[in-house]
Amino acid sequence: MKTLKKLFTLALGSTLLFSCSDFDDVNVDPKAANADQVQVEYIINSSIIGAQQNPDVAERSFVLYWKTASRQHRVNGALALGSYNDGWSNAYYNALSGWLKASSLAITTAEAKIEAGTAFPYTENMMHIARIWRVYLMSEFADNFGPMPIDAFNGENPEFSDLKTVYYHMLSELTDATAKINTDEALPESIEKYDQAYGFNYAKWIKYGNSLRLRLAMRLSEVDPAKAQAEFEAAVSQQLILDAEDNFKVAEKTGWHNLTGVMSREWNSQMLSTTLNNLYIGLGGIESESVLPAEMHDQIKPADYMGLRFSDHLTTMTNDPSAGYWFDGLHKVMDPRAYKAFIIPGDFDNSNFSFYPSWTNDAKTVTRNLIDDDDNVIKEIDATYTWNAAPLGAWGEKSAKNQVSFYTGTNPRLSQEFRGSESERIFFASWETNFLIAEAAVRGWNTPIDAKTAYENGVKASFEYWGLSGLADEYLASEAYNRAGTSVSFEHTTEPTGGFTMNFVDGYTDEAGTVTFEYPNNTIYQNGQVKNDELTKIITQKYLAQLPWLPLEAWNDHRRLGLPFFENPAVDLPMTELPDLNASNYMTNSVKFFPQRLKYPSSLENSNSEGYQQAVSFLGGEDAVLTPLWWAKKQ
Repeated sequence: MKTLKKLFTLALGSTLLFSCSDFDDVNVDPKAANADQVQVEYIINSSIIGAQQNPDVAERSFVLYWKTASRQHRVNGALALGSYNDGWSNAYYNALSGWLKASSLAITTAEAKIEAGTAFPYTENMMHIARIWRVYLMSEFADNFGPMPIDAFNGENPEFSDLKTVYYHMLSELTDATAKINTDEALPESIEKYDQAYGFNYAKWIKYGNSLRLRLAMRLSEVDPAKAQAEFEAAVSQQLILDAEDNFKVAEKTGWHNLTGVMSREWNSQMLSTTLNNLYIGLGGIESESVLPAEMHDQIKPADYMGLRFSDHLTTMTNDPSAGYWFDGLHKVMDPRAYKAFIIPGDFDNSNFSFYPSWTNDAKTVTRNLIDDDDNVIKEIDATYTWNAAPLGAWGEKSAKNQVSFYTGTNPRLSQEFRGSESERIFFASWETNFLIAEAAVRGWNTPIDAKTAYENGVKASFEYWGLSGLADEYLASEAYNRAGTSVSFEHTTEPTGGFTMNFVDGYTDEAGTVTFEYPNNTIYQNGQVKNDELTKIITQKYLAQLPWLPLEAWNDHRRLGLPFFENPAVDLPMTELPDLNASNYMTNSVKFFPQRLKYPSSLENSNSEGYQQAVSFLGGEDAVLTPLWWAKKQ
């Protein structure tokens, strides 16, 4: 067995490390094991492990692209502001092509063994599992770059297909593959270790395939609603991921390899984003005092307090309703998951406080300064037990004079629980199935349960994950609005009206004042007239539940629906990569202000010009970050 595994490693090494930008066949290695020697389960295992993303790929795709685009953290550059990095894109593109090639190799190897009569009794099931896994990988490709080859990963010429064709193909594959898995087929225990997610549990793979079909069907809801409904209704009647025990997840490990944690790089601060901040504050009616330790209670401020206003150091050129204020304490009411996901500055005794980067004292430095044009300190800020999120964008001279808002130790940052390489990366969870069903029910599609039940099941699954089940019922009954104007209670669809008075303190003079708080208008969704309907609630809760493991899906939902509310980057200075966003329209949202896709890497254009031109022709626009995909909103 060791000899065979060594041969397999030699054979597949070229598959996973090979630059597949031109989709050439895997080079033939005369010393490598042939198809009769290599077992399908080894190849599947290699593809799944590879897709966990080694630290080089993970930092660039999962963290700097997906988490940034989905606003799961704050990164003020690259994709968030309409730009991209060709090196990052090449690294991800080549790796993803390798994982896809491996999944296709698993399928063709199984087919060859079956045809030759050398297959094991379970080999056909392995083939169908590989088909399901390949669909997931194809969806990654399609939802990042756009048009892609369907058959190139089988060694055929790289004919690119439009996204409609790709999506129809993926849905067909899931339908057929899940139906053909024989759950009565015995599986040797020795094989289970080659599946890092399910141990080749057939029933769980079927549930995953059906749930993935729900996800992909819903992706078409705005552009091809009849197909979306038909596929969804067919899949929702099958076995699905509805319990945590069926979640598709893979254990991460320490070190530097494919199973190393995707969020483990110490230099990635992963600070709280303004988007998350506006969704968390006030949502659910749970008072902070009931979930925070006693030593923090004195820092909890009244619900009608905005914070310290620093007009010369904080941008207001954005539609973030919290812009311009430094919150010198903790909020009266907060979604309790916020304090689990992001650890409060100065909470050094918290076992999940991240002291990264370990080679500096930045994480422990909670006192920083606001300075004037001559570098004189005009205000010292102690961020201990405070809660803030700085808007994205070009702040101009305000950022140069602000030594507080962008620094590691003065902002809530992602819990060490997800940074220490010993978590389980989730690819699909039961909460997503429930939120998908809830959305389908709101659309009037046939579903096994009603929208309210599915929605509440999704929220409860998320609270269970965070160890907060005891608060779920109180949370679900709340009619309190967050700063985006959305409440939790499914039946509470009253829209927030007008503005209301909030208190603040001038940070320079200590003088008290009042300001009228206005809920932002998310003009991408329902022309900004709707903030608290059932669909907004569903996507808001889905968005919060997907953090931090499913940023790509969070980005997908925002591109598809314009939900939840994403504030515009600040425009104190013009931004060349977002030319349509300027000082005259920053209070209005547009898809032109947010990244829509990854530009194809230069390696594709350089190595396969014909294929590249074919791919771009299917985009309906130029090969650019701001060109919406087929299924996404266009305005």
